[in-house]
Amino acid sequence: MQTVTKETVLRCLQANKQELLSDWMKQLKTKTDDPHAQQIFMNGNDMFELFIESLLDQEHVLNEKISIFALKIANQRVEANINIGDFVFNVNCGRAVILKFALTLQLELDELQLFVDRLNSCFDQFLYYSVSHYSETQNNIIKEKTQFIDSTHKDRLTLLGQMTSSFIHEFRNPLTSIQGFIQLLKAEHSDMKYLDIISNEIEQLNFRISQFLLLSKKELIGKEKIVFSLNDLIEEVLIFLYPSILDGKVKTIQELAEDIYLEGYEDEIRQVFINIIFNAIDVLSPDRINPIIEIRTFKVDDKVKVDIENNGPQIPDNLVSTIFEPFFTTKTLGTGLGLFVCREIIEKHRGTLTCTSETSKTVFSILLPIAK
Repeated sequence: MQTVTKETVLRCLQANKQELLSDWMKQLKTKTDDPHAQQIFMNGNDMFELFIESLLDQEHVLNEKISIFALKIANQRVEANINIGDFVFNVNCGRAVILKFALTLQLELDELQLFVDRLNSCFDQFLYYSVSHYSETQNNIIKEKTQFIDSTHKDRLTLLGQMTSSFIHEFRNPLTSIQGFIQLLKAEHSDMKYLDIISNEIEQLNFRISQFLLLSKKELIGKEKIVFSLNDLIEEVLIFLYPSILDGKVKTIQELAEDIYLEGYEDEIRQVFINIIFNAIDVLSPDRINPIIEIRTFKVDDKVKVDIENNGPQIPDNLVSTIFEPFFTTKTLGTGLGLFVCREIIEKHRGTLTCTSETSKTVFSILLPIAK
């Protein structure tokens, strides 16, 4: 831009600054509760002065000034909680006002082009720095809020776990006494009806209690890992669940590989199988025609894969990925902890637990290392 023309342009801009700023302010989208509303005109004035500086070829100094100014404005816009789209619109309103004024100066084409280039460079840099900082600040705010919510949620879960663990330990003691007296009644009155049913129901209740205790991890104290037969364990589980299998008229099919041994906490793996098979019985009863549960085991390198398949209703795709989350349940009286505990146990034994569901079948697959 030639010296005479540049000086003329600068004088015209300064002479018309108040009118240009007034036109700019009339077009702004503002919020009535903006805490920085009184500073908006001054901010516009500062931006106007930065553009005038850009016409003086002080680019190396100007970039730093624009960056500092943009950070200040971005922080104000964050505090005002303004929509970022409205902010960009407001900035570009100023650009449009100055451009419209430039067209009245009757500059030569190359001079006008240089003016427009400086205008766009100044405003684009300002928008880049301010929007980047605005977005980063907002993301940090969201991150902090999320961390606070997560922390609060974890604290509540910890407290709930402590309360639950304490309550369940107290609840389990009388159950043990009841089970002991039932055994005495069986010995003294072998013909007394319903004792087996009562005993089985208490075992089921004990199993549910153990699920909660596993969450507190207090059951691990003093326990040692053992090597045990997978086939024998599955046999025990099916015997334990036989009353429920019989009541639901469920057919069970087993295809088990021979001589598979696992190392770990046998009672915990037992609970996993009980939980998954019991859930399958539950979804198959009472309206399913020809309800079937198939249990298959086979070796995969140095691991064993256990598939527990049922022909119950399909689990919707949007739920398959959430059924292992804590407190997720579709049952009216469910706790939503069963499958969550199952996955925790399997992963603790260096294995995986997954689920696939189709129209005709749902399969829970367990992969565990074979004992050496």
